[in-house]
Amino acid sequence: MADILNSDEILRALTRISHEILERNKGAKELVLVGIQTGGVYLAQRLARRIGKIEGTTPQTGALDITLYRDDLSGRKAHPTLKKTEMPFDMNDCKVILVDDVLFTGRTIRAAMDSLIDLGRPKEIQLAVLIDRGHRELPIRADYVGKNLPTAFDEKVEVLLEEAGEEDRVILHREKWEKQG
Repeated sequence: MADILNSDEILRALTRISHEILERNKGAKELVLVGIQTGGVYLAQRLARRIGKIEGTTPQTGALDITLYRDDLSGRKAHPTLKKTEMPFDMNDCKVILVDDVLFTGRTIRAAMDSLIDLGRPKEIQLAVLIDRGHRELPIRADYVGKNLPTAFDEKVEVLLEEAGEEDRVILHREKWEKQG
């Protein structure tokens, strides 16, 4: 197990991403931030607050549950646990910043985009992630990345956040090495 980011480093990454979002979009007008349940929701809310402090206008946030859009749903043995999708705004003609904690194969993001399109027609969808660990299986890339983290396929990246009762940090689990040692 290795610590990748601590609380201060996560804050710096989110502040940088907030500035990049504002620069690319020429402000916060037409922006909404939609977090993928669960970690992405917390990060979207944090980004919205940072953008509000910088710009003076806080974008609205939403929460997206992609469980029923996953392409591996039939392969799972247990019944999926559904979380809440909350979109307290009309997404049509908005610039949606889709937010997730870790970008891996791209399948979660594909499912999230399918879900978003079923809810409305955004003007544009951009992607912000705290960690991009590589290993894409689909042609998806993030527009905003807190940290690029090359990993082995069998390693696990865990994002712990205070909203979930944890101390803010990102951990890399080197499963194959931990089992040997």
